[in-house]
Amino acid sequence: MTERKPPGVDFESWVDKQIREATERGDFAHLAGKGKPLRDLDQPYDELWWIKDKMRRENVSCLPPSLVLRKEAEDALEAASHAPTEAALRRVLTDINERIRAALCRPPEGPPLHLTPFDIDEEARKWRVRHGS
Repeated sequence: MTERKPPGVDFESWVDKQIREATERGDFAHLAGKGKPLRDLDQPYDELWWIKDKMRRENVSCLPPSLVLRKEAEDALEAASHAPTEAALRRVLTDINERIRAALCRPPEGPPLHLTPFDIDEEARKWRVRHGS
């Protein structure tokens, strides 16, 4: 006995049929192994995903410059604490201190900066204690 489809219901849509026929012809064979997994498939749907993705790809921020500098200072201190050498720690903190001093002379847009340059000698002392030097 053959199965009959209910009226008005297609078991294979036109699109599914086109894909199936193209697969049978081997039209997709050259694509094997060339694809990349889609990112964030396990994340909840976000209507603004494409905007956030473009901003991430182009390294664009919506934060005011003062908050960006605060975040960079926080990241620099973290990077310095994990630096492989004391010289690397000093390079990281010297760089961010120059940027903090420039911002203190000419405050960037946004909320108050509330930053002071890091005491590099003190941070180096802490680094030596953590690393047993």
